[in-house]
Amino acid sequence: MYFETLREVEMNAERRTRLGHTIPQPVRGFSLIEVMVVVVIIGMLAGAVALKVGDYMDAARTNRAKSDIAAIESAVEAYYLTHSRYPSNDEGLEKLPLKNRTDPWGRPYEYNRPGPDTPFEIISFGADGREGGEGIDGDVYSWELQEGSEGPN
Repeated sequence: MYFETLREVEMNAERRTRLGHTIPQPVRGFSLIEVMVVVVIIGMLAGAVALKVGDYMDAARTNRAKSDIAAIESAVEAYYLTHSRYPSNDEGLEKLPLKNRTDPWGRPYEYNRPGPDTPFEIISFGADGREGGEGIDGDVYSWELQEGSEGPN
């Protein structure tokens, strides 16, 4: 007979346990739908995190451009103290001992002498590489970084 009665199943299970055998337990897995729902939820969370990280990366690039421009300003001022003049437009930033001459978007910083109401200016044209723009495409000017400066009139 292929089918055992419940009592026979229990007795065989007791015998197997006493003999050191383990009783196999039924294994319950996840259905395909359950797995798909979890994958979709994880995908949505990853997308939301990626968008937020992108915003932070944009802000970090703009902050790095500001920091680089401040360092370049210091190098230009040091050049002035050593040579009693600022670098010309033809010399640009090439005469300065700088580690980095490119902005966070891979374009060279622009050096202009004279600047508007300043002896010189250093510019990064932002992510789009063109004058003007807002947000990540906004330009960063050295005279904007100077405390109390309102820029050119």
